[in-house]
Amino acid sequence: MKKSLRFPFTLLLLSILTLTLTFLSFRTAIRSGSGSINPTLLRLASADPTEPDLRRDVDALLDGNLPSTARARARARHRTISSIWPPTPTSAHGHHVSDHPRTRSATPLDYRNFPNLRPLLLDWIRRRRLDPGAAISPSLLLPLPRPSPLYDSCAVVGNSGVLLNSDHGALIDSHDLVVRLNNAGTAGYSRHVGSRTNLSFVNSNILHLCARRPGCSCHPYGDRVPILMYICQPVHLLDYAACNSSHKAPLLVTDPSFDLLCARIVRYYSIRRFTEGTGNPPEEWGKSRDEREFHYSSGMQAVALAVGVCRRVSLFGFGKSAGARHHYHTNQKAELGLHDYEAEYAFYRDLAERPEVIPFLGDSGFKVPPVVIYY
Repeated sequence: MKKSLRFPFTLLLLSILTLTLTFLSFRTAIRSGSGSINPTLLRLASADPTEPDLRRDVDALLDGNLPSTARARARARHRTISSIWPPTPTSAHGHHVSDHPRTRSATPLDYRNFPNLRPLLLDWIRRRRLDPGAAISPSLLLPLPRPSPLYDSCAVVGNSGVLLNSDHGALIDSHDLVVRLNNAGTAGYSRHVGSRTNLSFVNSNILHLCARRPGCSCHPYGDRVPILMYICQPVHLLDYAACNSSHKAPLLVTDPSFDLLCARIVRYYSIRRFTEGTGNPPEEWGKSRDEREFHYSSGMQAVALAVGVCRRVSLFGFGKSAGARHHYHTNQKAELGLHDYEAEYAFYRDLAERPEVIPFLGDSGFKVPPVVIYY
């Protein structure tokens, strides 16, 4: 009986050799794909695991109900963001803002109070598709008035602690368009991060917190600086509908097809990083993280935005170093687990050094402008 179960030694060696060669050839194939666009990774990155939940949320909102999934995500996200960006005690004009923000009862939804919410939802979900060749266009990316189709120079200012002691402030302010992220403050840091802001780019979780304040106060850079945001959850269109009328400057929402493009690009880089780092098949990427919560960062989309509307792009405050804070304006050191920052850094390096290997841009015929990363 024991003899029949014994594995022949030569066959064992052959099996080990076969597995080793298979593993090495797999890693070689994946790594060779890092210098070109890998079709397997393209296919996997194009699949959106969040789509079923998103459609259910939209259907619930159209029926006049607040989705239960949105409630759970909002509570968890609110706790995280509140710890990073606590409520500011004063508005941009120095008026007191309550430390106990009012909340709105939104179940069931009263469309008489927000008559434009239903058409907003329908239009947003209708445009949530990615047609080859239609995703990159300046008018689509940034629907703001400007003197020419493209800005000559743009600075995207990330929030990394590596900005401290950088002395980049004057250089940042010299750009035609300065984009800042998620209401990061400049007071006390202007020597390193600059003081000018032409566009405030936020994720909709930030507006969701601002919407709880009187007058939807969300203007750390002044109430005439335009705010552009991407929608993290469809329910946040309710905040947009509630706040839009009170904003003096434009309050804009990114095109959902642009959101899809950014999601696919980051998934591609994250899956590639996973396969190169582990040697596992790319299909197992979803097991390594919560793929339904996985999302690109605000900084990544702001960079993609600048690449679409600028002739030259400069990146500041993207990266990390030992001992540096996660954000220059807070004491936070931990990263948010729903982002893959290393994958995004690889995307930025490709923008600067070899834009021809960036996926999902080839069909559009889009040319990446010169990109410089400042450390």
